[in-house]
Amino acid sequence: MLDTIKETTYKSSSIKIGKQGSPSVLTYSKDILDQPGPGEVLLRQAAIGLNFVDTYFRSGMFPVKSFPYVPGVEAAGVIEAIGPWVTDFKVGDRVAYHFIPGAYAEMRMIGTHQLVHVPDDVSLEEAAAIMVKGFTARMLVKESFKVKRGDVVLVHAAAGGVGSLVAGWAKALGATVIGTVGSEGKKQTALDNGADHVFLVGCEGFAKSVLGITDGKGVDVVYDGVGKDTFSESVGIVKKGGKIVLYGSSSGQPEHIDHAALRAKSIAMLTPVLNAYVSDYDSLHLFASDTFSALQAGIFGKINITKYPLSEAAQAHSDIESRKTTGSVIMIP
Repeated sequence: MLDTIKETTYKSSSIKIGKQGSPSVLTYSKDILDQPGPGEVLLRQAAIGLNFVDTYFRSGMFPVKSFPYVPGVEAAGVIEAIGPWVTDFKVGDRVAYHFIPGAYAEMRMIGTHQLVHVPDDVSLEEAAAIMVKGFTARMLVKESFKVKRGDVVLVHAAAGGVGSLVAGWAKALGATVIGTVGSEGKKQTALDNGADHVFLVGCEGFAKSVLGITDGKGVDVVYDGVGKDTFSESVGIVKKGGKIVLYGSSSGQPEHIDHAALRAKSIAMLTPVLNAYVSDYDSLHLFASDTFSALQAGIFGKINITKYPLSEAAQAHSDIESRKTTGSVIMIP
């Protein structure tokens, strides 16, 4: 199918880092791409998802294999060209992918086994905003702790990219949703996302209020993507036999985990990793189908998307690290 390729090379642009460090290490550069190889397509990206994990690879919290390194793990776009042996995709198809490094680029090569088709009634911006975050939300509410009608769940950072989707999905499954946010301005966003009750992180009387909502029993599960700033308080409000699902650490890792307190209440603590659940073709398409279906059914409500030009990736990183953003953040090449 090489006859479908119209050019020998393609001009693109990308964000790279030559070393790990502050957002200032993110630099904008021009690239020349060759033809897609066997089983690959050339993807012109319309929107690129920004995830907190991107800051870990940039800062040095997570290692990278080599430099220069192109950050980013999810995007959506339109296939520009296809390589040999590609049968399930064609030029012009709208596609998306999750957790494939190298996303901060206008165009890129990618293997077709890593792609999913985007439904016609889902925009490419929505797809880029919910692939990793929506997949993570599905993992949390359907795998790590299977939410059912009557459960009471606590979602930290309920106005954030993942937290907002978790709140909406848990509500749709019949749970009572308690959310925490980092500022007064984010309270209404969390309520709009599906939370029944919303509190500021660290507010006085928070634990007492949660126990009042649950008739003194505590919550069935805490979904915690914040870590250091929220973990210790969560232990005191989980019911006996409940779960704490620590899936992220935007404020840093918890400084101390009181395992004796966990054992005393038979609380299970999980630290799930998405790639363990989305490890092959079948699981990829199951997660994609469920996530897009939830979006189409209105479970996520109106996706709150914040946009930055790709060239302003450093500012986007700075803003997400300082918790200035709400909802899902995407960058436009």
